[in-house]
Amino acid sequence: MTVLKEIPEKWFPIILPQQRKKHKGLDGGKSKKNRAEEERRVRANDREYNEKFQYASNCIMTSKYNVITFLPVNLFEQFQEVANTYFLFLLILQLIPQISSLSWFTTIVPLALVLSITAVKDATDDYFRHKSDNQVNNRQSQVLIRGSLQHEKWMNVRVGDIIKLENNQFVSADLLLLSSSEPHGLCYIETAELDGETNMKVRQSVSVTCELGDPNNLASFDGEVVCEPPNNKLDRFCGTLHWRGRRYGLTNQNMLLRGCVLRNTEACYGLVIFAGPDTKLMQNSGRTKFKRTSIDRLMNTLVLWIFGFLVCMGVILAVGNAVWEGEVGSLFQSYLPWEPPVDNFLFSAFLSFWSYVIILNTVVPISLYVSVEVIRLGHSYFINWDQQMFCAQCNTAAEARTTTLNEELGQVEYIFSDKTGTLTQNIMTFNKCSINGKTYGEVTEPLGPQPKRLDFTPFNPLADPSFCFYDDALLESVKVGESLTHEFFRLLSLCHTVMSEEKSEGELLYKAQSPDEGALVTAARSFGFVFRSRTPGTITTTEMGRPVTYTLLAILDFNNIRKRMSVIVRNPEGRIRLYCKGADTVLLERLQPCNQELINITSDHLNEYAADGLRTLALAYRDLSEDQWEAWSESHRCADKATDCREDRLAAAYEHIEQDMMLLGATAIEDKLQEGVPETIAVLSLANIKIWVLTGDKQETAVNIGYSCKMLTDDMTEVFIISGHTVQSVRQELRRARERMIAVSRGRDGGKEGWGEARCADNGCKGGQGGDAGGGEKQLQCSAPPPSSFMDSISGEFALVVNGHSLAHALEADMEAEFVSTACACKAVICCRVTPLQKAQVVELIKKHRNAVTLAIGDGANDVSMIKSAHIGVGISGQEGIQAVLASDYSFAQFRFLQRLLLVHGRWSYLRMCRFLCYFFYKNFAFTMVHFWFGFFCGFSAQTVYDQYFITLYNIVFTSLPVLAMGIFDQDVPDRRSLEYPKLYEPGQLNLLFNKRQFFICIAQGIYTSVVLFFVPCIILSDATQSTGVPLADYQTFAVATATALVIVVSVQIALDTGFWTVFNHVFVWGSLGSYFTIMFALHSQSLFGIFPNQFHFVGSAQSTLLQPVVWLTIALATAICVVPVLAVRFLKLDLKPQLSDTVRHTQLVRQKKRKPAGCGVGGAWRGTGSASEGRLGARGGSRRSGYAFAHQEGFGELITSGKNMRLSSLALATFASRHSSSWIDTLRRKKQGPGPPSAPEEGGPAPSVPPLSNSSSVLGGSQDAPLEEEAARNTQPDPAPSQIAPAPASDSGGAAPAGSAQEAGAGPLGAATARCHGGDAPGGWMLTLGSVQVSCLYMEPCDRSSALTPASSSLPQEEGRRGPHRRGHRVGRTLCRHGNHPAKLKAGGSYQADTTHTK
Repeated sequence: MTVLKEIPEKWFPIILPQQRKKHKGLDGGKSKKNRAEEERRVRANDREYNEKFQYASNCIMTSKYNVITFLPVNLFEQFQEVANTYFLFLLILQLIPQISSLSWFTTIVPLALVLSITAVKDATDDYFRHKSDNQVNNRQSQVLIRGSLQHEKWMNVRVGDIIKLENNQFVSADLLLLSSSEPHGLCYIETAELDGETNMKVRQSVSVTCELGDPNNLASFDGEVVCEPPNNKLDRFCGTLHWRGRRYGLTNQNMLLRGCVLRNTEACYGLVIFAGPDTKLMQNSGRTKFKRTSIDRLMNTLVLWIFGFLVCMGVILAVGNAVWEGEVGSLFQSYLPWEPPVDNFLFSAFLSFWSYVIILNTVVPISLYVSVEVIRLGHSYFINWDQQMFCAQCNTAAEARTTTLNEELGQVEYIFSDKTGTLTQNIMTFNKCSINGKTYGEVTEPLGPQPKRLDFTPFNPLADPSFCFYDDALLESVKVGESLTHEFFRLLSLCHTVMSEEKSEGELLYKAQSPDEGALVTAARSFGFVFRSRTPGTITTTEMGRPVTYTLLAILDFNNIRKRMSVIVRNPEGRIRLYCKGADTVLLERLQPCNQELINITSDHLNEYAADGLRTLALAYRDLSEDQWEAWSESHRCADKATDCREDRLAAAYEHIEQDMMLLGATAIEDKLQEGVPETIAVLSLANIKIWVLTGDKQETAVNIGYSCKMLTDDMTEVFIISGHTVQSVRQELRRARERMIAVSRGRDGGKEGWGEARCADNGCKGGQGGDAGGGEKQLQCSAPPPSSFMDSISGEFALVVNGHSLAHALEADMEAEFVSTACACKAVICCRVTPLQKAQVVELIKKHRNAVTLAIGDGANDVSMIKSAHIGVGISGQEGIQAVLASDYSFAQFRFLQRLLLVHGRWSYLRMCRFLCYFFYKNFAFTMVHFWFGFFCGFSAQTVYDQYFITLYNIVFTSLPVLAMGIFDQDVPDRRSLEYPKLYEPGQLNLLFNKRQFFICIAQGIYTSVVLFFVPCIILSDATQSTGVPLADYQTFAVATATALVIVVSVQIALDTGFWTVFNHVFVWGSLGSYFTIMFALHSQSLFGIFPNQFHFVGSAQSTLLQPVVWLTIALATAICVVPVLAVRFLKLDLKPQLSDTVRHTQLVRQKKRKPAGCGVGGAWRGTGSASEGRLGARGGSRRSGYAFAHQEGFGELITSGKNMRLSSLALATFASRHSSSWIDTLRRKKQGPGPPSAPEEGGPAPSVPPLSNSSSVLGGSQDAPLEEEAARNTQPDPAPSQIAPAPASDSGGAAPAGSAQEAGAGPLGAATARCHGGDAPGGWMLTLGSVQVSCLYMEPCDRSSALTPASSSLPQEEGRRGPHRRGHRVGRTLCRHGNHPAKLKAGGSYQADTTHTK
């Protein structure tokens, strides 16, 4: 391979870490295959030259097998399972006649069945991978071959080919853009498959090739590209183009990456640089990993233990055989001689050992693994068939793409989620604004009629028909001609980098680099200030029906440091004005001092908008004189032409002119969340699942969405921001955060610190870097972080926001422990500016340090590596392609379905699998250990207790179907209760239902049962006789009695273990019992014996044995001795230490008895959540959080002013859909780590106790039935667990309760009602509990408007926006009330009644 003598220094960061996989070369040269690619040389239109380097073809392959390799590779993988190897070993033993007491078919048939089922499943999965690969590889592409364009499949494209792309086509490989149909070689792409962003990005060809638009010219192009080797860095590319003796630098702006889609560009041509597995998309895909559940890993360990136990039993019985043969057996040699080759008692013991290994192998029968696969398949079909996870909008059902991970869905502790397209729809809508101190958009009247959507058409024919706004006051202000209102919308129509296309008169299509800008320009358009077109030097608008053309003097473009953008324009009258919009945190400090009063009012409005989860911007302007403009223009020109420090010089010039501005107002934009996202996150949080958002967005956007979707709330104790740029500063910020957590936790536990307001702090100090802010905080003396167990015990709700550059340092090896210790103590973590590879690294970090089950969910190709790294990968089939779905284990259409996937299907799958395994080990130990006890009575001769056909059929026929029915259909509580009580999910996280302790309990019960089943019949039948006086103490009678007792006992046991009976359970349990008697009588019949006299030795045994009353009494006694202790233990446990599921089941039974006939939907958590579109996102207060989210890079400003982008194509960006409504919890129930704030005590008496809310609080209440607590309180039975049910609702009475009534209200069996104190009754104000939501109003002012809670029909209470004009500032719970929302009293039947009683 030809390489440069010296590798360019700029490529070191990319080349040095590369560990590339080798692809098969064409000539098989070993020297080339063994050497890593150090640089890439590509010559255009020269396949012969490029083939020398053996570059990878454009064919991709994600499948694991082909026709030749399937059988050997799949068998090799299957025999890596300990159990399969174990059964193969047993099969070999059974083929040796000297040691085998059982026929070989008892093992080979089940083993072949297991291997076949697994192979078919693996083949099916791989077939779909092949099908997907073929679909991609066979896409058509136009390749320039010998001067003409020819259609070729993607898989046949080679490095060095020139291909043509047309509008809306996917880019087939990583291309160097050569030319485009747009002016100056520009083209527009959508990179949703790469980074999840749906906004357009611009790419431009090198100037020397941009005119090569004709195929004839391109056919003669022979330029050579020397560039970096393949790597996974999506945001950088370094290379050089050599052509006609000159060199041209290449950057990422010249590249079109595979997975992008060409938009708004008629056609373009590109040179293939990287193909197939070398493309950056595939380099970021990560390797397909074989995922196994924790139960699988535990079962492998248990199989080894059981095998050890089996060896021990074999050794014991072999020693017994040696002793017996030496002491007793020698006396029988004359008529019972040893069979050859046995010639002494030691060799007899050796053979006896292997015989017992074969006989006792059923402690782990191979049918276990067959049953596990069948159960998992059934669970997968339940997910696929779930109508409540079907999205009618996109006609997409949920899909379980794997069958091996279902029970792990019930054990998830960490969820890693993408943001754009996963939590949000990435659709922005103009929602509210503040102009000259007056706010517009607040139109929701909780008790009044819903407002109507404004019709802009009569006022403005050019208005966007999809634009929604409801406040007619703003429209009236525009109509009457208020100057500042006009100036506000004039700014929005001029200060942007949007490009417009007008196909026909009035039909405008805006192409915005950011959906934020599109929303603002669309709002200005609808209110009469229509942006029509632009040139490099002008902007043409239509203002109130009058065309106006402004001279564009300069664009001061946006970047992430400035957080603002400005334009300088000259109006037709010749006046020069600067318009600026940006983050309020940077813009308000650049205003004239005379704006102070307006700043205060606008700041209040910004706080309110931010509290509603909206993305805010501030708007300002400045008039410039000609002299000021000329002077600044000259300084700007010098800075623009500077060869060194150009960016810094431009920033200084921008800073100079953007001063002394006048404030106009502010805007509020809503980034639409997907339906049900806040409720889903709230409920998952109550299930003790920690949610991390890993997004490529900037910090402000991510934090805003965090508040909107209730990941971050004002109830949180503190939100820490990690923004250090060095390892040391990041370490320092993480330590400060931990110190603060520990200090707050200690203060809270000691009662020294009450509920604090939520605040967003840079780690407790200003700036977050360089020592203590005030010197008051004490640094941790040791470098090592506190133990994870200590951090886990911290009480309080904290959140962590980490910037991308800080995360890069936090992921370094010496920082991992610090980062994990801090982050895992937080309830929510948001990582911003994260690359696809970093997403996978964060997931791997948690898997490595926390030993917790992780789930990753995303919808774009940038999430593939994260999805593959997590224990469970979930793909959302959204608008960003299908790459995430193809790489996922489960897929569905909307994020909200994740709640049902985990809390219902996941919890049920885990519960069913655990119950199945416990019962399976129990029944097999009960079955097998009888052989062990029998060995002591048969001279250790390896004689079996049962007939060999019973041994063969026990696990295949007699006991297989009942346990399968339980494993597939069982439930402890209905799906609705699983959603209402998220705490039911916690046993899976703690792995309580099946672990080593539970395993030993199961085998102990099995061993106890085997003792009873052997010794009870042995003792009774040894002295029993038939009615004719014939003794019953014979081997065949004993075998039939024991086998019958065994089948009856295990059938009764599974009947006790089954919590949810279906038709299948009844048929399988009682049908299996009936099949035992049918098959047994058939096998013991005279007819079969007559046909096969050497195979059926128990002729007539069943008939003669089961006719004896003493035999049935023996079976009944053995059954009672086995079952009664189990029943006693379970009743005692239920009475003394009930589980939460027991309590929920109890209340469910009460509900069923007292249920009213009124029909109530069982449609799940999401029916009835829709409301008027003006329902605001959850209230939050605190510091203002800017939502300035234009692009992640420089804007289009430089391109606009250069005139390179003025010819526009025929397609536009996505239109803005009408805003949707979102509902969620107003106040989340806090998980009580310790005792909460006490209720106000009554005079002369103790305070009424309030049970903790963390165990069983009904979150998704809203059934039309009476609440569980109220129903249970009517029951006369004692409460199984008073502390596990949420407090009952408060009384309906509007007046103050008497002193004694509080205790009476709390005296119900299943919960204590909280006391209400009014006026002088108690200093604590009043407290009210609504199911799961506990709100304390500590200080209130009178309110002149009643608040109301929307009745919840299978949904959470919705917040209705600002309730009334009362002053913000009084406390509701731990949060200052800013919206006037007050709780309501819950009436019987589930309806809400407004509560207007307030005390100061």
